[in-house]
Amino acid sequence: MRKWTIASALLLLCFLSLVPDEGSRFHAKADGDADEVVDPPKVEEKIGAVPHGLSTDSDVVKRESESISKRSLRGSAEKFEFQAEVSRLMDIIINSLYSNKDIFLRELISNASDALDKIRFLSLTDKEILGEGDNSKLEIQIKLDKANKVLSIRDRGIGMTKEDLIKNLGTIAKSGTSAFVEKMQTSGDLNLIGQFGVGFYSVYLVADYVEVISKHNDDKQHVWESKADGAFAISEDTWNEPLGRGTEIRLHLRDEAQEYLEEGKLKDLVKRYSEFINFPIYIWGSKEIDVDVPADEDESNDEEAPPESSEEEDDAEKSEDDDAEKSKTKKVKETIYEWELLNDVKAIWLRSPKEVTEEEYTKFYHSLAKDFSDDKPMSWSHFNAEGDVEFKAVLFVPPKAPHDLYESYYNSKKSNLKLYVRRVFISDEFDELLPKYLNFLLGLVDSDTLPLNVSREMLQQHSSLKTIKKKLIRKALDMIRKIAEEDPDEFSHKEKKAAEKSSDDDEKKGQYSRFWNEFGKSIKLGIIEDATNRNRLAKLLRFESSKSDGKLISLDQYISRMKSGQKDIFYITGSSKEQLEKSPFLERLKKKNYEVIFFTDPVDEYLMQYLMDYEDKKFQNVSKEGLKLGKDSKDKELKESFKDLTKWWKTALSFDNVDDVKVSNRLDNTPCVVVTSKYGWSANMERIMQSQTLSDASKQAYMRGKRVLEINPRHPIIKDLRERIVKDSEDEGAKHAAKLMYQTALLESGFILSDPKDFASQIYDTVKTSLNISSDATVEEEDEAEVVETGSKAAEAEDTIKSETADEDVKDEL
Repeated sequence: MRKWTIASALLLLCFLSLVPDEGSRFHAKADGDADEVVDPPKVEEKIGAVPHGLSTDSDVVKRESESISKRSLRGSAEKFEFQAEVSRLMDIIINSLYSNKDIFLRELISNASDALDKIRFLSLTDKEILGEGDNSKLEIQIKLDKANKVLSIRDRGIGMTKEDLIKNLGTIAKSGTSAFVEKMQTSGDLNLIGQFGVGFYSVYLVADYVEVISKHNDDKQHVWESKADGAFAISEDTWNEPLGRGTEIRLHLRDEAQEYLEEGKLKDLVKRYSEFINFPIYIWGSKEIDVDVPADEDESNDEEAPPESSEEEDDAEKSEDDDAEKSKTKKVKETIYEWELLNDVKAIWLRSPKEVTEEEYTKFYHSLAKDFSDDKPMSWSHFNAEGDVEFKAVLFVPPKAPHDLYESYYNSKKSNLKLYVRRVFISDEFDELLPKYLNFLLGLVDSDTLPLNVSREMLQQHSSLKTIKKKLIRKALDMIRKIAEEDPDEFSHKEKKAAEKSSDDDEKKGQYSRFWNEFGKSIKLGIIEDATNRNRLAKLLRFESSKSDGKLISLDQYISRMKSGQKDIFYITGSSKEQLEKSPFLERLKKKNYEVIFFTDPVDEYLMQYLMDYEDKKFQNVSKEGLKLGKDSKDKELKESFKDLTKWWKTALSFDNVDDVKVSNRLDNTPCVVVTSKYGWSANMERIMQSQTLSDASKQAYMRGKRVLEINPRHPIIKDLRERIVKDSEDEGAKHAAKLMYQTALLESGFILSDPKDFASQIYDTVKTSLNISSDATVEEEDEAEVVETGSKAAEAEDTIKSETADEDVKDEL
């Protein structure tokens, strides 16, 4: 028995002596397989915002180097197989959800934020769960190692146990690719607080080997590692620095992803995607500082100052000694490393609007718009939506419109509204939150309802999106209406006096006019596109009129000034206000003191096809049929007395497809005008459509309004023409005059002549008659001799040129 005991003891001693050798051989093999390891800089006690955060010593450096050098799964780790086809899974994630590689950092920071959210929530009921010292600091740290091509992201969140690592980092793979796709499409909420799901796998866009080191309060520290080759491994972590609590992810970057080791690149990504994460994000960065170092002896001043002659000058002597001490040092540049805070812009939308100052809103607008001018936004709206769909939003009206706002309006998918989900930036190209006509607004929406890790196409189908869009539109229109309400120029006469008494602030005077000049076309496009909010948008319309004296007025102001008995809102369209003011269509309206709205923007023609009425008042184009200015007892008599003339004139104009000739109730000084049918194109609309680049005249014919010639029964030309027709209906002079008057009326009414040559010939004939030139007079013909001489000279010149050219060709050949 004793012999066996001695033998066992000797065997045990031999075994123990071999263990260190095996360990050293293992490390030597790891060091030999990897690239040369460069020790990362040590974190000194006195440097950095978090001095103990990632403090290192020689042992920690050695352990981290050994871990970093590994490019294969640890032999001692417990292996697990992904139960789904990983290549298929990666194909779905990379191609369907993550076409942009930059967002891997967004996903990791988002997951870290969720883990911090969870530990903070648990700490509300158990304060000891956070621990003490650095563990109690809820923050995210980013560190890069250029030598080893490793990027690390660390948080002090809830952390994960071994079971959590298996479950959370294997859930998507175990569920199968088809189940994963179905879940993403049908699930209303993918709550990934403290877990790693779809977003985590985006790391393989930039890394070929990933380590996840995690420590939960209820378990030991473990390492999860995988190369996305169908397997992952988990082992107890005995070689890395103890985390205390939380998770650190190390990405061993691909060769083509080395740009993510640049400090500037990481800073830009964090500020773009995670600027408003609710926890501080630090990066371990370098910077140069000036430090005092001892100067060389030969640079110091060897000459001593002469002694003072009096005891009363001791203070001066001490001062000179201090200066001499300073002269023995010099300033040099030294590179130091410290934690730099990246997300220093406060998330003002998370605060109460009452707590945010105007200066803070302006600063926040500049950070969103990347606008570094001194211009303030015209207005803003900050609100929290509650109920079935909860979200926070801040909207801004920019001071100026972008130069390309209306270029490719219907083809562009540009949006100035940033979408956040739980303070994580999702997209600034998501154009489904606001309609196109409001795409000039800047701002952001932060939703707690929308899922985080889904594609843009999936978000479009989310049930909460319509509710968010509806509330945003209403708030946006209220914000624009508020600009008008606060503008003193928009007040009525009585309200203006009250405002002058209550405030001397002139900042908001004329602000709605400025808004209208910049974004008025967007309001008009909204009336065309948004039937639900058409009446709200109509209240925001502004225009000039025949009584506005160059100022902009609203439809409400127009209605308040309507004459008693006036049932319609009168308007006219044209290319300019100056042209419309001289229009013959306004003659009778002005005489009877009616106000007429001027629409001079090409989009106004489309606008009025959709805006049929406002506040139970119909719109009436004064250049079209159907104008009613009250009853006149003499109208019937006039129509009857000019019945023969109108009938004759219609027959005379049969060549131009004139639909009718009528006695007009809108003319005063003009003999005649041409109006169009109520539902056809106006003259202005015809001109707009004909100027289109790809217009097709054959397809536009059916949209042209029927033309009606209206004559002024009080005009002397019309009266004289009627008398001539009564005497002789075949009078050629009368027919010529009737045709010329119609063509002139077409021009004056805004139409384009189909045969301008014929019209010009008639004008010239009229000029001849006024100058008593015979109608038989012809143009004097050119002398034939001069023509022949000129022709021969031209032929000689051409022959000379040809001869000279031939000579030059011969010389070139020689």
